[in-house]
Amino acid sequence: MLKSLASVVTTAARFSARTTTGSWARAVEPLGRPALCIPNSATTRPFTRSIWMMRNSGSTSGYSPTLLSSSRNTPPVSCGCGGLHTEGDKAFAEFLSDEIKEEKKIKKHQSLPKMSGGWDIELNGTEAKLIRNLAGEKVSITFNINNSIPPNFEEEADQGQKSGENEPEIVSTPNFVVEVTKQASNTSLVFDCHYPEDESGHGEGEEESDIFAIREVSFQPIGEADWKETSYTLNTDSLDWALYDHLMDFLADRGVDNTFADELIELSTALEHQEYISFLENLSGFVKCH
Repeated sequence: MLKSLASVVTTAARFSARTTTGSWARAVEPLGRPALCIPNSATTRPFTRSIWMMRNSGSTSGYSPTLLSSSRNTPPVSCGCGGLHTEGDKAFAEFLSDEIKEEKKIKKHQSLPKMSGGWDIELNGTEAKLIRNLAGEKVSITFNINNSIPPNFEEEADQGQKSGENEPEIVSTPNFVVEVTKQASNTSLVFDCHYPEDESGHGEGEEESDIFAIREVSFQPIGEADWKETSYTLNTDSLDWALYDHLMDFLADRGVDNTFADELIELSTALEHQEYISFLENLSGFVKCH
């Protein structure tokens, strides 16, 4: 009887030990496995929740790890643009504000000056196009105010002039292209013109020297935006004086003379100053991050 009772107790103890050991093993085993290997297992949920708890800043313990936090340490900014703001930017913005006010004070034209002779003007940023129709001919003149300010004012400043006195006036003298088109022609006669620095004419003994000069002449297909290099180009550097004078007279008969060249300088100078002020305003807004 005692042997039977001892056998029952021993068997029960062994069964209890196997049950406890198996349950502990099953509880620990999933923690040692990668969660990605068992995507359908319910044991992956505690791991997912643990990530959420580490990211949740409202935990009762007050502990908020930064490793899995969505916020990062970024430099503080004064506005919502996310850009960098420094003391140098602040000083730069103040300088630009004063510069814009001064440039607006010395602005000569509230609107662009008109060209005499019935020229229509088309603007595209820094590029301007003047158009005139004459008895079956179309004359168009294109110029760009970029890089149109000659650097001669720096030379005058180096000659010992006092700052603020007799400061040279900034004048825009752009290169310009004259295109003459006839109705019955498939090509245009194109003149590449510029303002020479010495403003000297080609002819000797002239009562009035030309303030602009022809650099090149060529026939170009109508509607071509770029100068075709395959078309013959006549350079005026080594051109006969008589032929050059006839070319200048050809332009003068179509309204491109010294009067036109003077008005073009005034128009280009006003447009350049207008674009300069606009650039300063855009630069100020960029620095301020507006």
